[in-house]
Amino acid sequence: MSESELQPNSIILGERNYEAALDEVIARANSELLIFDQDFVHGNYASVARHEVLSDFLSKDPLSKLTIILQSAEHFVKNCPRLFELLKRYSHKMTVYETNDVAKVAKDCFVIADKSHYLRRFHIDQARFKFAFEDAIEAANLNMRFDELLEETADTVSATKLGL
Repeated sequence: MSESELQPNSIILGERNYEAALDEVIARANSELLIFDQDFVHGNYASVARHEVLSDFLSKDPLSKLTIILQSAEHFVKNCPRLFELLKRYSHKMTVYETNDVAKVAKDCFVIADKSHYLRRFHIDQARFKFAFEDAIEAANLNMRFDELLEETADTVSATKLGL
């Protein structure tokens, strides 16, 4: 199934389809992008392509904002150097949080673009997901969930190392 064949508002299977839908949702973002994920292992976040689409988002509007919540930031820090470089370059508009233990029970992940487009993977261990454009109602539900997860963050991932 190619990107053009992905059908929004339906249940879709497959890692490659998930990555293609992720590209489509992120590409539609103009001002705000919210991402909740367990660890960025799925979704090809370490790739050049993912870096480019997120870099395009961050560079196209001076007021754009990217907020990421991860249950574990270890993979992001160790295996996503391009995204970590984005955090360094755009630290004024990109924030990465790590959840506390309370929020680690969540097993889905999702992306919300401009409060109206979204992608939701139902369970991290299964490439089964739904995405939609211009669905402000479901995006609002996910946005409330994102806010709840944000309240359960323990740490902010820093792009700079502090210390002596």
